This record gives sequence, C-alpha cells and structure tokens, in this order.
Amino acid sequence: MNEYEQIRYELDDGVLTVTLHRPDRLNAFTVTMADELISAFDHADNDDDVRAVVLTGAGRGFCAGADLGSGATTFDYEDGAAHRDDGGRVSLRILDSMKPVIVAFNGPAVGIGVTMTLAADIRLASADARFGFVFARRGIVLEAASSWFLPRLVGISQALEWAATGRVFDAEEACRGGLVRSVHPPEELLPAAYALAREIADNTAPVSVALNRQMLWRMLAADHPMTAHMLDSRVMQSRGASPDAKEGVTAFLEKRPARFPDRVSADMPRFYPWWPARPFQPWGS
Repeated sequence: MNEYEQIRYELDDGVLTVTLHRPDRLNAFTVTMADELISAFDHADNDDDVRAVVLTGAGRGFCAGADLGSGATTFDYEDGAAHRDDGGRVSLRILDSMKPVIVAFNGPAVGIGVTMTLAADIRLASADARFGFVFARRGIVLEAASSWFLPRLVGISQALEWAATGRVFDAEEACRGGLVRSVHPPEELLPAAYALAREIADNTAPVSVALNRQMLWRMLAADHPMTAHMLDSRVMQSRGASPDAKEGVTAFLEKRPARFPDRVSADMPRFYPWWPARPFQPWGS
C-alpha cells in the first residue's frame, strides 16, 4: 500500500516498514509527513497482519529536521491562534501504537528527526548516523513532547546536556547515552532491525505484546509501584483465561512453536485502554 506522498508503507510477512521518503531533502519533516505517519500507524493498528513496525529513512539521511524552506519565518506561528506542534502529534500517535516500533537510523537525525522517534520502543543506528537536539541553536525549544520522553530514556543530566549545547553528536555517543540500543555498519542496520522484528513476529502473542507495551509506557508516570501491581493483577486475570495463555502453555509442554489465536483487532481486554483520554488544550486555557 503506497497511497502516500512523503512516506512508503511496505508490509512483508508480518513486518511493516515505514520509510520517510523525501531523499532529495534528507527526509525533512513537513505537515504532510506528519499526517501520513499518523495515518500509517492507524493502518498498522487496524491490520492484524502487522506484528511489528520498522521506521527508517530513504537515501543518506533519516530526517534532517523540520523543512526550513520558509526561511526565517519557518517557526513563526500565527499570533493569537492556538498552535499544536505536529511533532507532538506524531510522537503521541507512536506512543499509542498497539504494535512494537523499531527505529533504524540510517543517517542524520536532527531536531524533529530524532524527537519524533522517542516514543518508539527500540532504536538502532548506522555508524553513519548523527544526532542533534539543536533547538537552542535555532532560537527555539524542545518539541514532540521530548521534554517528557528524553529524560525518561537517557536521564535528566544527559538530556539537559544535549538540549543545552544543541551539538550534533555521533552514533557512538548516542549509544553510550542510551538514546540508541546499538550501532551497526550501514549495510547491517536494516538486517539487525528486521531480526528484532522477526523475533517478535515469530514468537510472541500479539495481544500480549500490545498490552506489555502500554503497561510499561503508562507506568512511567505512576507515583507508586502499587499502581503497577493493581494493573498487573487485572491484566493477568484477563489474559490468564484467554486462548492465548492456554496455547502458550500447551505449546511449551509439547515443545512446539505456539500458534496464538487472539488478535489485537478483536481480543483486547474490555477495560483497554485503562487510561483516560487526554485531549489537547492550548497551554493556559
């Protein structure tokens, strides 16, 4: 399915590859790209054939940041009008994904090019990748809800260092700082990402993966482990009686691969989602 202008959507044996596709502009981010990414994740959640998502870029860059074609007025939003950050729309949609998301940084990822990926689950980088939270060097600030995501991923001190200096750094520093899981020669990056995606697609129950993903992300804001204990207990009670649980145990005892019958589209617990919807409101309204 390639009904998009600025991304590519390719499903192969359970693994969906979403590719940012403006290679002539180093995949610079636009409103159109934001809308298409949100649409792609909507499609993925509604398709039980999608077991994992790999997000990467076309050409020699992952995403060079916001398209600066408008020049000095690029970030000059209409005065007095409620503004909603498009990067935040993307990162929050990725957060809500019911499928695990793996990012393969094939090249430079700067500004929104890195912040929109922080809600993904696993990030891998080519040795050619470069990263930069360059906002302070452009006279602007962190966006894409990265002031929430980044310190939770890398710690507050590392987040502040990268945000305060705005410097561009290499993949090895990104790995040491906890931004990416591993660094690979360029030709080995996508095979490594697909190997992780295959491990998920071939061995796990889709509903369990969807629930585990949201349990982990949502508990980042819990104020006590009792909150997690209560949620764990309820979800275990629900899934313990499921056909998936019966199949998982039976397959283990019979020493064969499991064939999980439940599907994300139809078999999520009736109490999912358990968190209240949080509508966007302009700050201070």
